Amino acid sequence: MRRPTPPHTAARGRDRKAVVVPAPGGLSRPLPGRRPRCAVVGGGIAGIAAATILAERGVEVTLYEREPTLGGRLAGWQDRLADGSDVTMSRGFHAFFRQYYNLRGLLRRVDPRLDRLTGLPDYPLRHSSGLYDSFARVPRTPPWSALGFVARSPSFGWRDLTRMNAPAALPLLDVRIPDVYRRYDRMSARDFLDAIRFPLAAQHLAFEVFSRSFFADPGDLSAAELVLMFHIYFLGSSEGLLFDVPDEPFPQALWDPLAAYLRGHGVRILTETAVTEIAPAPDGGHLVDSAAGPWHADAVVLAADTGGLRAVVAGSPALCDGDWRSRIGALRTAPPFLVSRLWLDRPVRADRPGFLGTSGYGPLDNASVLDRWEGEAARWAARTGGSVVELHAYAVDPSADPARLSRELVAQLHRVWPETRAARIVDERHLLRADCPLFEVGGHRGRPTVDTPDPTVTVAGDLVRTEYPVALMERAATTGFLAANAHLRRWGLRGQTLWTVPAAGRSAALRLLARAGEGTAWEGVGR
Repeated sequence: MRRPTPPHTAARGRDRKAVVVPAPGGLSRPLPGRRPRCAVVGGGIAGIAAATILAERGVEVTLYEREPTLGGRLAGWQDRLADGSDVTMSRGFHAFFRQYYNLRGLLRRVDPRLDRLTGLPDYPLRHSSGLYDSFARVPRTPPWSALGFVARSPSFGWRDLTRMNAPAALPLLDVRIPDVYRRYDRMSARDFLDAIRFPLAAQHLAFEVFSRSFFADPGDLSAAELVLMFHIYFLGSSEGLLFDVPDEPFPQALWDPLAAYLRGHGVRILTETAVTEIAPAPDGGHLVDSAAGPWHADAVVLAADTGGLRAVVAGSPALCDGDWRSRIGALRTAPPFLVSRLWLDRPVRADRPGFLGTSGYGPLDNASVLDRWEGEAARWAARTGGSVVELHAYAVDPSADPARLSRELVAQLHRVWPETRAARIVDERHLLRADCPLFEVGGHRGRPTVDTPDPTVTVAGDLVRTEYPVALMERAATTGFLAANAHLRRWGLRGQTLWTVPAAGRSAALRLLARAGEGTAWEGVGR
C-alpha cells in the first residue's frame, strides 16, 4: 500500500534569530461580572486565530462564516466519485512553510507536536526548457542558502551573479518594513527583476513560480511583496524553503479539531450565516445582523476575504467612517485560479515528486500527486491501483473558458509526466474561483490595517497590511491574533505572544553591504 511521505526529520524549531512580539499584558480571564462579547466575521485562518485567543481569555465569541464549513480558502467539502468513493474536495495544495510560526502555534492547540503535518522532501521547480531547480540540499542558513542556490542551480550561476546590477540588488540583504514598500511598491515584480538584471531563466523558473503564489502575474504584482517574500523564505530566515502539508484533507486534519476546540471554549459557530450589516447599538457596541438574527457585540473582528469584507462594509453605512469605507470598497481581487483534481486508473511514476512547481507549460503552474502525502488519496490509490493528481493554474484570464482551460491543464500534465497519457481519468473535479486579494502595484497604502478609526472594530486576513514580515497564510494567522490582541488590551486581558522571522538583515556585515546600495535609482521609487 502506498503511504504518505513520513514526517520530515529536520528540526521544526524556530530560527535562533526569530523575533518575539510580546503579548499585551493583563489578566488571563475577565473579572467576575459581564464578559466582553466579540463577533468574528469570517471562519478562515484569520477568523479562527482571533476567535481562539479571545475564547481562551474568557470572551464570549460568535464566529460567523457564510460558507457551510470553516477554513476559508482552505475549506473542504464532501463529494462522491462515479465509482462510489466518498472523497473530500478542496481548493487544493497549500505549503505550510516552517516560517509560519503563528499559524503553527494555532494548530498546536489541537496537535501539540504537529503530527498532522508531514514534510515533503523537496521543493522542485521545472521549466519546459529542461531546467530543474531543487532546494533539498541547499543550506538553510543565510548567506549560505544564497551561495548554495547559486552553486547548485542550473538557472542561476556565478557568471549570472557578476552580471547583476549590484547597487540596485544590495538592499535585498537588509529588507525592512515599511521601507520595502516605500522603495518597491510602485513597480511590478517583473520590472524589479529586469532592473536588477536577474537572469531570465531564473526569473521563469524560480521567481515567477513564487510570485504566482500570490495568484497574480509578475507584471501585476507589487515588487515590494516579491522582495518581502525573498526575505521571509530565503535570505532572512534559516528555516529554508522546504515545507509541510497536512496528512489528511483540511477539514479532518485542521478545521474539525479546531472547531471542536472552539466549541469547548464556548464559541458559538454559525456556518452558512453571512453577516449583512454591522450597526451601532443604542447602548453602545454593535448590532451584528445575519440570518441568525441580531446579536449585540462589544467589539468586532472583520476577518472575511476581500469580496466578503467589501459586502459587509457596503451594507454597514455607519461602520467606522466614510474614508475608511471608501478604501475598503476600492479593494480588488486577484484574477481567477483553476484547480483540477484527477482520479487516474493507474499510478504516476514512483519517482515523481509529491509537488512540482512548473513554468513554461502553458497555464500549468504546479502539479501534485496527492496520494504521496494525503491519507485519503493514498487509501483510494491503494484500493484502486490508481493515483490522485491535482493541477493548478493561477492568474487565469477572466474571459477564459474553464472547460477548455481544464483540458489544456491535462494536456500539459501529459508533457510534464508522459506516463499519464496512457491513464484513464476515472473521475475529475474542476474548481474556478476569484476571491484572493490582489497585491497590485502601488496598492499598499490602500490596504486596511488591523486598526480602524473605531477602536472596537479590527480587521484581519492575508489582505491586511502589517508592520511584521509575514505573508500569505502566516499573515492571516498573525493579523488574526493581532486583531484579537487589540480588543484584549482594551479589556485588560492578556494577549497572544507572536513570532516572526527577523525583521531586518540577519548580520551586521550584510546590513552594511546593503547600505552600499542605498541612494541608487530605487531611492524615491515608492514615494
